[in-house]
Amino acid sequence: MDNRQALGSWLSGPRAAAEEAGVDFGYRGEQLGLPEEGPGSIARPGRRIGALAVDWGLCLLIAYGLITQSYNEAAQIWAPLIMFALMVLTVGTVGFTPGKRLFGLRVLALDTARVSPWRAALRTVLLFLAIPALIWDRDGRGLHDRLAGTVEVRI
Repeated sequence: MDNRQALGSWLSGPRAAAEEAGVDFGYRGEQLGLPEEGPGSIARPGRRIGALAVDWGLCLLIAYGLITQSYNEAAQIWAPLIMFALMVLTVGTVGFTPGKRLFGLRVLALDTARVSPWRAALRTVLLFLAIPALIWDRDGRGLHDRLAGTVEVRI
């Protein structure tokens, strides 16, 4: 093996090295029975982060404009509380937040396809802990989605 090949396999990660060796991982969402592309496929990280940023901006705007007159107080106290309520209420009823809707995403329960408020609350609490949202499985679901039994898909 050439040194460039060894270095290249290390830089591209273990998944690329395994695929190069002939292991077939399939596409994201295949194990869940979801399509590879288009509506119903697993949401990509860029869209998910964009939707979260829109929701956070909306919560900051509400906290600053309607509740406080200080950006610092709005960002530290009220915006996270509004974000928590927004996520639990909207995901638990219609399946998406305003940011998710803007980016064409929806949260579904794997067993019933409809997210209950309790499941949305569990998902939101785990998302607020941050660590579960940063640990992803091979289907592209965060640990918060996995523990809540949900998946975020494209509309």
